Parts: sequence; structure tokens; C-alpha cells
Amino acid sequence: MARDEQLKERWEAVVKMLGDRFADGDTLDLDAIIYIIGLQELGQIHRKFKKDEKLNLMHIAICRLLEPYGYYEFDYFDEESWPHYKVLEQLPPLKAGEQSVLMKEAIVQYFLEKEVIN
Repeated sequence: MARDEQLKERWEAVVKMLGDRFADGDTLDLDAIIYIIGLQELGQIHRKFKKDEKLNLMHIAICRLLEPYGYYEFDYFDEESWPHYKVLEQLPPLKAGEQSVLMKEAIVQYFLEKEVIN
């Protein structure tokens, strides 16, 4: 199976699984999935978040997702248990479509590592 085709199938499996679990079967967009991963990484699932905290959750997710690619490295947890990452390498300039593919690939890899999909 071609790499792109495998990524597409795995991405669809992630979207379906998360949509069924968090959105009554509706399709979640990329930002919603990144937000869910941020919640998972923070581990404070049952609380309300302010707008700026929601953006921080997405930042946590992006750092965690791109860590295996060498762009970020986990640094420490602060006094409120929020993870912090340091930049190892700046992301190259990417077109919107390229960014989307990179994030989808990283998300699929994340759920493969967590053994949620195969």
C-alpha cells in the first residue's frame, strides 16, 4: 500500500474514532483533534479552560506531536502541571497543505504510539 494511501486510511480511522467518542459521530476538524491531544497531554480533562488556556492546550499538543520530528523537546512541568517544551529547530516554511499533511502524519503517529489505532 502506498504511503499516502496508508496515511489517509489511518487518518480516517483517527477522525472516526475521535468523532464517535467526543462528537456523537460528527467529523472533527484538525484543530479539534489537536485540542483533544492537548487535553490528553495535560491530563486535566474534567475542568473548564479559559480561551488562552485552550490556545495553550493546542500549543502543548503541537509541541508533543512534533517532538519526534526533532522540532521540540520536553523541558519541564510547571507548578500547575503544565508541560513546557523548548524549540530545538525552527519549522521550515510550509504551505498550508504541507502543514496539514505534517500534522495529520504526526497525529496518526501519536495514536499509533498510544496503540489506539494500528
